[in-house]
Amino acid sequence: MPAMLLALVLFASCIREEEYADNPRGNFEALWKIMDEHYCFFTEKNIDWNAIHTKYAPQVDDGMTSTQLFEVLAKMIGELKDGHVNLYSSFDVGRNWSWHENYPSNFSDTLYNKYIGTDYKIAGPLRYRVLDDNIGYLRCASFDGAIGAGNLDNVLSEFAPCNGLIIDIRDNSGGLLTDAETFAARFTNEEILVGYMQHKTGTGHNDFSSLEEQRLKPSNGVRWQKRVILLTNRQVYSAANEFTKYMKCCPQVTIVGDQTGGGAGLPYTSELPNGWGVRFSACPMYDRNKQSTEFGIAPDHQVNLTQEDLLRGKDTIIEYARELLNK
Repeated sequence: MPAMLLALVLFASCIREEEYADNPRGNFEALWKIMDEHYCFFTEKNIDWNAIHTKYAPQVDDGMTSTQLFEVLAKMIGELKDGHVNLYSSFDVGRNWSWHENYPSNFSDTLYNKYIGTDYKIAGPLRYRVLDDNIGYLRCASFDGAIGAGNLDNVLSEFAPCNGLIIDIRDNSGGLLTDAETFAARFTNEEILVGYMQHKTGTGHNDFSSLEEQRLKPSNGVRWQKRVILLTNRQVYSAANEFTKYMKCCPQVTIVGDQTGGGAGLPYTSELPNGWGVRFSACPMYDRNKQSTEFGIAPDHQVNLTQEDLLRGKDTIIEYARELLNK
């Protein structure tokens, strides 16, 4: 499954639920109740969760196999169309990845390998090189908790003579929020407001705390002062979506490519009576204009990878970024 663990470990929580019988009906009711009381996007997505119960309850009976029950439960939570909503069993993972599966990929491993070459440098999870027009190119494929301060100091120092920097996070489906903050902090010289967050305060669909500010503080390490182009596509999700939100607030940063996939709900976890795990969005996050980023963030320049360029061995999105930086 994609790496979509947006929350810090300290935020992870197992919701304790009331007792339900360990049979198909009990597991169905337990899952429906967990989502009813804790999921955070019912109103934004205009979902009638009671109607969903009416739709799926008749499909459950005590003679079902585990596989049949899993299919019904996975379809029920699939109605939420949320990449942070998953059902985990020993034999499958219930999921909805329509946030990227229904769109062009706008990324090619073949083209990436051509641009990065074989003599690129490696700093933790980062891959980087200087392109032949003196533009720095940095690939960050995941926020899996491995980006260190030393990695960023070395990379940005290496790029110091460059005319500009391209950061490619296409297909980065998330990881830890701390990685996103650590990285973005290298592109601002002052503390800035980057967004807001809310927390659930009750079991009602609209029981939330007041908006709490998210602020990005500048790093004490090497900070980049020149222009930056951030490359995005629909598979940019969760912590990578947050990184895009932060970078959109930083000076000298331009976003190029496709809209991100979204994923603006901090995920929490719970468990059904039969031991299956369930994950769901519990805490909504917003941009600095108090608009939800659950459905993605639009780029400053919408650019798609064309078939003509693909056949010519050119990445349309990278070339567009280079043109912007060389103007």
